[in-house]
Amino acid sequence: MAATLLLIRHAAHIHFNRQLSGRMPGVPLSGEGREQAAALGHRLADAGVQHLWTSPLDRTVATAEAIATHCGLPEPRVVYDLVEIDMGDWTGRAFGTFGDDPDWRAWNEQRATARIPGGESMAEAQSRIVSIMERALREHDGETVAIVSHSDMIKAAICHALGLSLDGMSRFDIEPASVSRIVIGDWGSKVMTLNEGVY
Repeated sequence: MAATLLLIRHAAHIHFNRQLSGRMPGVPLSGEGREQAAALGHRLADAGVQHLWTSPLDRTVATAEAIATHCGLPEPRVVYDLVEIDMGDWTGRAFGTFGDDPDWRAWNEQRATARIPGGESMAEAQSRIVSIMERALREHDGETVAIVSHSDMIKAAICHALGLSLDGMSRFDIEPASVSRIVIGDWGSKVMTLNEGVY
């Protein structure tokens, strides 16, 4: 058994690089993000995508819909467990307000063990995305599945595939509208490309 997974970060949204949107409703793509999503759809038109799954948030659904349009795919399948990490007490908080907050420092320096106040741990988020990868393999052996999710969710998947501790997440970037390709099988997984097609 083997499947190709295209792990896609949503395009830029209206809070990008300003605040932690988390699971807030009503956070659409920005104008730049809509352009990124359309360009991404064009790039993937010949990628042989057969199935399209997405997180339920506005920014991921809009990105997935752009891909579906250009790839001639039906409406994307919404999979709740692809949702962004639960940001708990930090939801909606501006990046510039954290200062030397010890919880924020721990989250960025000890990702394998830290927990967001009132929210989720990175290990819990990783368990969700790995479960989705395994489901894609079971349901779509021999096929290509595009999965639209969020930066840290994709980083957690990459760490799992590489056997890398979650503390190593800061060693690579996952940019808006980027694609990271993984082949997963009953033998394990292999990262084929990382953060490709950045716009």
